Order: sequence, then C-alpha cells, then structure tokens
Amino acid sequence: MKKHNFSAGPAILPAPVLKEAGKAAANYQGMGLSLLELSHRGPEFTAIIEEANALMKEIMGLPDDYHVLWLSGGASTQFFMAPMNLLNSDETAAYVDSGTWANKAIKEAKSFGNVTVLASSKEQNYTFIPKGYKIPKDVKYLHLTSNNTIFGTQMHKFPKSPVPLVCDMSSDFLSRPVDPKPFGLIYAGAQKNLGPAGTTVVIVREDMLGTVQRHLPSMVDYRTFVKENSLYNTPPVFPIYVSLLTLRWIKKNGGLKGMQRRNKTKAAILYQEIDRNPLFKGTTAVEDRSLMNVCFVMEEKYAALEKEFLKETEAHGMVGLKGHRSVGGFRASIYNAMPKSSVQALVDLMADFAKRKG
Repeated sequence: MKKHNFSAGPAILPAPVLKEAGKAAANYQGMGLSLLELSHRGPEFTAIIEEANALMKEIMGLPDDYHVLWLSGGASTQFFMAPMNLLNSDETAAYVDSGTWANKAIKEAKSFGNVTVLASSKEQNYTFIPKGYKIPKDVKYLHLTSNNTIFGTQMHKFPKSPVPLVCDMSSDFLSRPVDPKPFGLIYAGAQKNLGPAGTTVVIVREDMLGTVQRHLPSMVDYRTFVKENSLYNTPPVFPIYVSLLTLRWIKKNGGLKGMQRRNKTKAAILYQEIDRNPLFKGTTAVEDRSLMNVCFVMEEKYAALEKEFLKETEAHGMVGLKGHRSVGGFRASIYNAMPKSSVQALVDLMADFAKRKG
C-alpha cells in the first residue's frame, strides 16, 4: 500500500532525493565506498558543501554578506546560540511569543541578556499570530518564529522593523520566497523541508558577528564555522548531502516561487474541505492558517468519532495525522515534498467519512 506521510518531522522527502541518497549510502559516485565512510576533508565532500552553499545562496537570493552554516544540535540549540553570539548582558532583545518553540527560545535568551516580550498569544493557546505591536528602536534584534508546527499558524507577512530580524524558520524554511535583507540571522532544522534530522542551517549576516564581549567557546561561535566553511569539526555529512539533493530538486521544480505555488494549492484543497465538511473545524484564526501544518478537530457533537477517523486514515496508509497533545484532533503536515495526490486522498476520505457518519 502506498503510504501518505503527514508527519510533522522528521518529515517527507522528495522521492527522487531518497532514491539518489540511497545510491550514495551504498556506493558514492562509483567509488566503491559509501558516502557515510568518506572523509569530510576529502575533495568529494568539499564539492558537496560548496555546491550546497552556492545553491542555498542562489535559491534564497542571499547577498554577498550572508554566510551559510551547517551545524548540529537542531533549532533548539539555536535558541541559546543566537543570543550567546548576538546579545550582550546589558543589551535587550525583543521576542514575539507565538508558540511552544518561541516560548522556549525566550527562556534560553534570558540567560544572556535582557528580553522583552512584545506580544504573546499564549493565553489563547497560540491560536493566532500576534500583531500590531510596536518594535522598540533600542533593542538588539527582534526574534520571530515564522511557522508554529504544533498549533498550525504561520506569519504570512513579516513586520517592518527598525532592528535586525532573527527568525526560527524551521518548519517553513524554503517553502516560499522571503526577502533576506531584513534578517540578520535565520535558522532552521533541516528535517521539515530540506533534509533528514541531523543538520541545522544558520544564515547569518556579517555585521551581526563579533558584537558581544563575552568569551565564546569555539564550538558555539558562529565565526568559527564561517572561517572553517562549517568544517571546524566533523559535520553531519549525510544530512548535508541529502539537503544538497533537495536544493537541486527545489531549483528544478521552480525554486521558491514554485514551492509557494505548490504549497498554496495543497493547503487550499485541505482547508476548503475542513470548512465545507460538517464533521470538522479548524483550530486557528483563518488569516494565520499555516500552509505547512494544517490543524483541525471534530466538531463538538462528533468528538467521539475522532479515534475512529484516525484509525481509518491509518487503514488507508496515512501516517502522522494525530494532532499534538496541546491541540488534539489532527495535524496534516504538508511540506514541500508532499504530493497533491496525498492531500487529495485525505480530503476524499474526510468527505466519505462525513457521508457515512454525519
């Protein structure tokens, strides 16, 4: 049976990428060695990381003063690594609390400087993106989380800011065009739209570096990885290679504009069914609905059917649809690599279930 992978992460990867990655794991470029066995100092991996850097810059339209870094530790490590590198103890950073991961980033940043939370939707269980807040001109940076995987909300526009933006883009990275110039730093775990778990992309502007007085250990200093082209220590070789394959796939399929068209189409199909179907309802403000993570529940009078519907999705080869415990219900993660046919299969099942149970 064909599987439809709606998992929030580690998430679906493009089929051609998986096929090519499998070949490299067994025998890279006919060398008789697995890519997993090759030295990260050798010419083969040097070519991989240089192409990955160049493609990332091309696809995102990064100016020359931006560096692409391939790190470890996931986006959660960046919750403390960003303020450690950017924020002096007597300076203040502004944060917007729009979800669980944003809240964790706030807690980590308080260890390195002052933090002001400009706005929060926590009391409303993060069902919307906070807006209308004033950004102080005297803060070091404004930290945002562009997409909230657990709650299914997304920033469809970024605020105009008098200070650099720092953004956790983990779950909608490379899903749409974004003007990089307002951002001093962007970070993202690879395991949503780029590659397997194990590497984290950090994109940092040159003028953000070297502005703190504290001692930075080599392994948590962005400048270390800029200087060494992310090769200060052994990097996550295979996740970086798979990310390169995905970047090639994105370019081949229309770049970020192509991804945006693809994602808007899929999300529209699913949201239209949620709004039309008498058994289901969305959980977030309509204007903030995520194109990546679609969260929905049963209408109250049909709540007892949730477990039954989930079992039916599993019987039809649909995996990863159970909602996060913070929201309940269902969550369909429809990242770049999710084909429209899988979304249509879910919609068809929802419609059929409503005919039988409604």
